[in-house]
Amino acid sequence: MKKYILCAGALLLLAGSAAAQQQPQFSQYGFNGLNLNPAYAGVKGYGEITGIGRIQYFGYSPTFDSGGSPTTASLTASLPVPVLAGGLGIGVYRDRIAELYTTNVQLSYSRHLKIGEGTLGLGVQGIFNNIYQGTYRAVDDDDIVVPREGSDSKWDAGVGVWYEAPKLYVGLSLNNLLRSGYRFNSQVPASGKSAQYLTENHAYLTGGYNIDLTSDVVITPTALVKLVLPGEFGDSDKLTLRNASYEVGARATFNDRFWGGLGYRSGDAFTALGGISFAQDNALRLGLAYDLIAFGQEAKATSSFEVMLSYRLPKPSLTVRPAIRTPRYSF
Repeated sequence: MKKYILCAGALLLLAGSAAAQQQPQFSQYGFNGLNLNPAYAGVKGYGEITGIGRIQYFGYSPTFDSGGSPTTASLTASLPVPVLAGGLGIGVYRDRIAELYTTNVQLSYSRHLKIGEGTLGLGVQGIFNNIYQGTYRAVDDDDIVVPREGSDSKWDAGVGVWYEAPKLYVGLSLNNLLRSGYRFNSQVPASGKSAQYLTENHAYLTGGYNIDLTSDVVITPTALVKLVLPGEFGDSDKLTLRNASYEVGARATFNDRFWGGLGYRSGDAFTALGGISFAQDNALRLGLAYDLIAFGQEAKATSSFEVMLSYRLPKPSLTVRPAIRTPRYSF
């Protein structure tokens, strides 16, 4: 399995400059695989509920029109379901970037297979997307494809694989398989044409490895490669890495309760994160992340913030209490 991690590292080195992503990103990606991959659902053997709130480029104020800091709120839940030989997951997020509002609902199923010391999940996902476009200021008043107050909804799909073992995890997923197109009211309704928005395929490759530094300290390097894959399947240049970006980082966990770490997002920021687990069996987890913007500062504010709260459900018990027998009815 280490070979797969080395391959992921090679992809990181090959990844070029990032294209504009249509989906939200999270600095605490290492704590919520369901945001990235449907095969993650229930693969850890226990249920979990995770909420993340993010303010991107905090304090940014545009010099004209509306806009400001992009914001994202995400809630995911997953649970192993032995009767289905796998797990189920549901995710909802609300993303706002200026006049573009996206509401996304995902329902995932993962089929679990035992391989070696770990579990392989094979996931499928149904996606419902609603996109709202506000009023935009057109450079040319007669531009027929500038949106004006309207929304559109579409169904889409995703697939993924995820391998989870005591020491490592690695996952690969692809979503927006249908490349759904959205249509909105135009600034020039008399033209009879509408503004359009196309959701491109996105792929995610992620992995991490737990290193026992001491009996109380675990170091976990993590990586995430994000690819936007424009065009139709079969296009000669669809799978090039020119539209790739990546994140790398590492965190240290102390006594399975406290953690802290650092990360880097290509072409954007350096990240610091930390958190604490508490309550019975450390089932509740609170995490914070801070991004220091290091690139493109002339068009961004200097900071992004993120807060995470999650709850880990107890592992389902498979123990069956033995029947108590009595000799009363033996005669």
